[in-house]
Amino acid sequence: MASAPTRPVDLYPTRGPREELIGRKDPVVWSEPGTPGPFWARELDEYDRDGFVTVDQIVTPDEIDELRAELDRLVADPAVRADERAVVEPRSQEIRSVFEVHRISEVFGRLAEDPRVLGRARQILGSDVYVHQSRVNVKPGFGASGFYWHSDFETWHAEDGLPRMRTVSVSIALTPNHTTNGSLMVMPGSHRTFLGCAGETPRDNYKRSLRMQDAGTPSHEALTTFADACGIRHFTGPAGSATWFDCNALHGSGDNITPYPRSNVFLVFNSVENAPEAPFAAPVRRPSFIAARPGERS
Repeated sequence: MASAPTRPVDLYPTRGPREELIGRKDPVVWSEPGTPGPFWARELDEYDRDGFVTVDQIVTPDEIDELRAELDRLVADPAVRADERAVVEPRSQEIRSVFEVHRISEVFGRLAEDPRVLGRARQILGSDVYVHQSRVNVKPGFGASGFYWHSDFETWHAEDGLPRMRTVSVSIALTPNHTTNGSLMVMPGSHRTFLGCAGETPRDNYKRSLRMQDAGTPSHEALTTFADACGIRHFTGPAGSATWFDCNALHGSGDNITPYPRSNVFLVFNSVENAPEAPFAAPVRRPSFIAARPGERS
């Protein structure tokens, strides 16, 4: 009689009775030194040290015009709004995010396959990659909500079953990002320590967490400890700039109460050698439009 497959060891336990700090057990840059790719060696060194690196212009102004026009089309499309992949802002009832955008849209799909993007993901992760998650975040002026401090890996490990820290995100600015209009904030060096959060994961937690995250959020005490040790960096830049950041970097963003919108496209790449297992701390895995598996189609 065949034995059941062995469950991988949980290197990063979370959602238990108390918070827990665990030193990182995985590389940050997985490729060998000198591996060719779009990143310079100094950029990879910066990414390894801080958990993020910025690229001043990853796409051209003409490409940004096309991407913004496509974003406007998606937001105005009633079919997109009615789709479960669209998340609506609770207060204004405007679209906040559209998930799986690289499959909904040919324009964003081409961006996810662009060598300027894909090559950098492969260079960091040291393998072929696939899109674990994609989304556009729309922060219109006058009241769009922010995203509370969190580590993406904590959620992807607990609820999606990613076993290792072999995942990278890129945020590409579709509008200018200022300190005043809800730009991304990251704690440099926080990616070196995993913060296992306290509390259980409710069933179908994703339906609430996409609007306002609760499960998997660090305590004020833990965030203060990290901020005191690491500091906080704002990421600003013109449309077309990009920030690559490690899956375990603590990050968040504030509300946008300015008149100036802030819209970004997020592409999350996971190594094909880091395929999801069963969730490590949730009753069921999240839907594929939020957490894809290699080769999976929705």
